[in-house]
Amino acid sequence: MSTRSRSLALTSALAATALLAGCGQSGAADSDSGRQAVAAFYPLAWATERVAGDDWEVTNLTQPGGEPHDLELGISQTADLDEADVVVFQHEFQPAVDDAVENVSDAVLVDAAESVELRSLEEQHEGHEDEHADDDEHADDDEHTDEDGHDHGDTDPHFWQDPLLMADLADAVAEGLAEVDADGAATYRANADELRAELEALDAAFTEGLAECERDTVVVSHEAFGYLERYGMHFEAIAGLTPDAEPTPAVLADLEELIADEGITTVFSERLASPAMAESLASDTGVETAVLDPIEGPGDDDGATDYVALMQQNLAALQQANGC
Repeated sequence: MSTRSRSLALTSALAATALLAGCGQSGAADSDSGRQAVAAFYPLAWATERVAGDDWEVTNLTQPGGEPHDLELGISQTADLDEADVVVFQHEFQPAVDDAVENVSDAVLVDAAESVELRSLEEQHEGHEDEHADDDEHADDDEHTDEDGHDHGDTDPHFWQDPLLMADLADAVAEGLAEVDADGAATYRANADELRAELEALDAAFTEGLAECERDTVVVSHEAFGYLERYGMHFEAIAGLTPDAEPTPAVLADLEELIADEGITTVFSERLASPAMAESLASDTGVETAVLDPIEGPGDDDGATDYVALMQQNLAALQQANGC
């Protein structure tokens, strides 16, 4: 082999090695520090990335387009957990993650269910009791278990619909990161403070934007928006806490009556779940459909690609539907 041929062969081999090394990276960002954080699903990953900064590699266990409720961990995701310095998850939201976290021995665990004040399902349904006092289907809510077998305990897990609770999560993430990297504690605290200011501005936008609306009742696909009720909205869901739970005929009949009585203009579907139930109810009642995003996964290619942008998009959708 000539000198030129040997040189070309060596160059090709090095390029192939580099390519394989690059394919082995499972995180969302490159990191020179070697520190790795794993987040169970999108809102947790977004907050972790914002607080951690560029010195951490943050991996989201739930792939884009995946439904986080139904996550099953593969080999690569299990390996990510084994190698993580910090794991950010939410107890009783993803059973597969709960099981895997029990076997994580070295990582610092940040449990969102312990880091923020979750809304009780009893509190959420108290405001609905008068309207549904005679409906047998709501008796099942006492057990808080959907037809597909998901047990969510006694709380509504969808806390990220409240920007101020997301700020509380950011504080907890900063503390978790600092346990691993004490030298970076001030940076993580500053990042969390900066994020809180941004989230407080988002909270103010919702407060102002939903202050004066012609209607305050919203029909949605599943019970993912209860935390928005503090802005004066009232949400009625077709399904339960998971988007694929099947509604009873009595629930659908109640919603049809509610839409007529309240002058509701829109039935909201979701981006990651099938819109079939929402479209069917809207068709039966002669109203429109639109998307209200539970923000359980990353945005698509329409420009709303992060949490704040998706929340702003939801605010605009609520204003449009409710005459705000």
